[in-house]
Amino acid sequence: MKFKIVGDSCTDFTLEDRLKEYIVSVPLTIDVDGYEIVDDDSFDQADFLRRVAEYEGCPKSACPSPELYMESFAGAEQVFVVTLSSQLSGSYNSAELAKNMYEEEHPEVKIHVFDSKSASAGQLLLAKLIEQYALQGMEFKEIVDRVSEFRDNMNTLFVLESLETLRKNGRLTRVKALVASALNIKPYMRGADGSIEQVGQARGINKALDKMIDYVGTTGSEFSEKTVVVAHCNCKKRAERVEKKLMEQYHFKNSLIVDTYGISSLYANDGGVIIAF
Repeated sequence: MKFKIVGDSCTDFTLEDRLKEYIVSVPLTIDVDGYEIVDDDSFDQADFLRRVAEYEGCPKSACPSPELYMESFAGAEQVFVVTLSSQLSGSYNSAELAKNMYEEEHPEVKIHVFDSKSASAGQLLLAKLIEQYALQGMEFKEIVDRVSEFRDNMNTLFVLESLETLRKNGRLTRVKALVASALNIKPYMRGADGSIEQVGQARGINKALDKMIDYVGTTGSEFSEKTVVVAHCNCKKRAERVEKKLMEQYHFKNSLIVDTYGISSLYANDGGVIIAF
């Protein structure tokens, strides 16, 4: 059965993933002071971060069109779509519209759109699970059911150097205790039903990351059979430190470090770290 895994570009697929014929990344676009950036293989993170740093306003993102999603479905008998949280973007709604239109023309094709209720590392983790099951030859419905259950119990946590982009875009409505950046207080946060909420805070990003790692132990997860994905924006050594501590402290079965593409870089900002498990 020929399948495709379609992720919007907030799904931070690895370079290896992007070479697989059954994986498709559908790009969002980002506008930085009138300069449009397509979040695809041409994305230049260094140039993007420079432009964002120099721009006093708020960069804007736009989700893929239904037509772009429909193009990505072509040639498959089964399609699994992973989008960033519907609470954060219109990408999920666009993919759902594409699914409905495509199925009218191709009723023999099975399509399911997963609202990841997450972003970046969380989306990649779902895509990896879909890939595992699909390559095993699991039935479509069973894949949907299993991945949906995993999604509903998945944890996404993050610490950012700067919250400005999230703040300006109105994504921090559930974060109650933000303090002046001059005090170098860094909140550690989690995805909660697709939205963002603050868990705690610490003085300095390394201490915040350590507290985030300690918080992992309170989630009630069984780690020995799980994979943890660590996504970072231009801070590989920091991500490696986080991964090392997670593996030593919780003995995850597998781990994966990825650098962020455009949309994740926009919200994580330079130096941000996101984990999902």
